[in-house]
Amino acid sequence: MPHLSLPQVEALARRVHAGQTDKAGRPYAEHLQAVAEGVRARGGSDEQVAAAWLHDAVEDGVLSPRDLAGAALPQEVKDIVLALTKRPGEDLADYAARVLAVPGARLVKEADLAHNADPDRLAVLDEPVRARLTAKYARVRRLLGLTPG
Repeated sequence: MPHLSLPQVEALARRVHAGQTDKAGRPYAEHLQAVAEGVRARGGSDEQVAAAWLHDAVEDGVLSPRDLAGAALPQEVKDIVLALTKRPGEDLADYAARVLAVPGARLVKEADLAHNADPDRLAVLDEPVRARLTAKYARVRRLLGLTPG
């Protein structure tokens, strides 16, 4: 079975996340597109770009692990998406260790964190939420060995 092309992966991501918004009330696909563009700008592969489009699909419950397993995607894409899927109650250190253990996942997470920590995105949030998220993103960056960002 041939793999989905990047435009097909983007269309799938936009379809399954349709109607979903981010914490600032923006269409969720804007975040996915920014992460995909960030991966490309960091020299990421097509597989990493595809994973960027789908990086929150399982975590957000818009694709089940079974849906992902059966999708016409390279195994590398599936592995990255599952590595980036936070599990309920999971410690951030355990999460970061899994991201580091899966080839290609760290770069996708770096692009995700960069967009999540964008001051313009954070500025529209309440101060307590902004402070909590800023500290969380900084901790994940440290755990992943990424420079402050």
